Amino acid sequence: MAAKPTALVVVAHHRADSLTAHIGGVAAARLEKAGYAVDLLDLRAEGFDPRMTVADQPDWNDRDKVYSPEVQSHMDRILAAELIVPVFPVYWNSAPALLKGWIDRVWNYGFAYGRSKPRLAGKRMLWLGLAGAVQDDDFAPWMKETLDRVLREGVSFYNGITEASLEVLYDVEGEPQYVDAEGNFTKGEALTGQARLSHYEALDRQAAEYVAKLVSA
Repeated sequence: MAAKPTALVVVAHHRADSLTAHIGGVAAARLEKAGYAVDLLDLRAEGFDPRMTVADQPDWNDRDKVYSPEVQSHMDRILAAELIVPVFPVYWNSAPALLKGWIDRVWNYGFAYGRSKPRLAGKRMLWLGLAGAVQDDDFAPWMKETLDRVLREGVSFYNGITEASLEVLYDVEGEPQYVDAEGNFTKGEALTGQARLSHYEALDRQAAEYVAKLVSA
């Protein structure tokens, strides 16, 4: 019997009870349903340190540098995966330090980039961000475009992964947030009761749909 293809789900949040962790579980369940063996990489739970180290600093004169055992193990997990799904909260229109440091240390020179034939070519990715902003806020398209350029183009495409997408789940706090043309911030009343339950059920469905789209691509 042929082995199942592997999907790597990377959860980047500092709390185990976060919505990010929950959505990571939703993504993992959808991938398992599609026939994938899921490697769930919870960066917080595994104690990953996002700060660069001397051992993992790129050596521009040696693309075959041997990195630290921790980073090498993460590289191996990326290589083993056909699909990669980082799930993360959106902080300041970017990825949180935990995910950014994982990219800095693990997606390193000689491994992810720096070769005429990219080692990661042929893999597929879905970057799945969770934002407090509402989707109809004028600011939301700019935020998504910024994330798309930095993560899908700047990381995935730069490292040879041409089949990648960036999606955002909006209003994840259940408290509508808006910024007007003058930069004034407004936060609406929190959802309660059945309205709150329905809101988060809809986020689960949306996350699962994004993953299903990745699988079917």
